[in-house]
Amino acid sequence: MTGRPLLTAENLVKHYKARDGDGLARAVDGVSLMLRKGETLGIVGESGCGKSTLARLVLRLIEPTSGRVLLDGEDILALKPGALRRRRRDMQIVFQDPFASLDPRMSVGRIIAEPLDIHNVGSPQERQRKVEDLLLMVGLDRSALDRYPHEFSGGQRQRIGIARAIALEPKLLVLDEPVSALDVSIQSQILNLLIDLKSRLDLSYIFISHDLSVVEHVSDRVLVMYLGRIVEEGTATQVLRQPRHPYTEALVSAVPGAKKGPRIVLKGDPPSPEAVPAGCRFHPRCPKVMDICRHTPPPSIAQGGSARAECHLYGPRPG
Repeated sequence: MTGRPLLTAENLVKHYKARDGDGLARAVDGVSLMLRKGETLGIVGESGCGKSTLARLVLRLIEPTSGRVLLDGEDILALKPGALRRRRRDMQIVFQDPFASLDPRMSVGRIIAEPLDIHNVGSPQERQRKVEDLLLMVGLDRSALDRYPHEFSGGQRQRIGIARAIALEPKLLVLDEPVSALDVSIQSQILNLLIDLKSRLDLSYIFISHDLSVVEHVSDRVLVMYLGRIVEEGTATQVLRQPRHPYTEALVSAVPGAKKGPRIVLKGDPPSPEAVPAGCRFHPRCPKVMDICRHTPPPSIAQGGSARAECHLYGPRPG
């Protein structure tokens, strides 16, 4: 892993119109991140916190309300359709549900060959050999070529999805809950495959999950999201072994065997992104809430090294 940034997102915002047509749903609300070449960046948080929306923004699968995304220093949000299509060779995604992400009418060979065909990579014979090599790389054999997705198990289908994602030899792979739909017995196999491919192909990962133990196993650094914002970031050890933000503490306390002490049970459900609380977004559920939290948004406070926490506990107290 080098210090050179592969991907940089600057103040990304994605707002939707509220369901009643009056107001905004703040799905992602001012997120900045940086991914170094060869690094795995984990993103965690409860369902609805904006993880998957953020993933689609950095790939430009959806258009942001504002902000910038730089891939190797190039602003992909400024690219015209033709240039963006060529750039997509460098950034691919593996989706959560391996069955829904594969066309049931296409054979496995056609599914994996499709990105090679679209980008006109090599001759037909070379593409065929490439598909066979990709199948072997993800732990399947040539007999899978003429079969269809419904003929495979969930873990095998995810291997097919991974083969398709790496077919164009991308620099960046976004893994959006890649093992959450799989049996526990299969999850470790897919995680080990991803770790092996990262080393073999010199990949960089954004790994999205709600499972903190999985994220700790694969990630170099971790971002914790709550209601469209990053509330804590740092190395995997800093964030998941020595959490600073009360929200992260609650998430870590729910992981069996992660730390000593009682589980922290948060009050209620996360607020709707259509009704973001004033001040700190977490204050209605925070066990350490102070008066300042109810009306003043917290700053992002350095916690040593690259670690940061967006919390008034670490800022100057009002005099």
